[in-house]
Amino acid sequence: MEKKLHKSSREKMLFGVCGGIAEYLDLDPTVVRIALVAFSALGGSGLAVYIACAILMPEG
Repeated sequence: MEKKLHKSSREKMLFGVCGGIAEYLDLDPTVVRIALVAFSALGGSGLAVYIACAILMPEG
């Protein structure tokens, strides 16, 4: 079965982006959420990437 990146409908807090990435990478969604917050807090563009993914990623 081919894996596809999409927003999660099960692991959803805001838009399902972190849940979808976690499903694609076979990780716990909490790990992806913590990584996003850490990346954003350390001066990265995590929030911009999250918003772009929320707009561009298809529903799952």
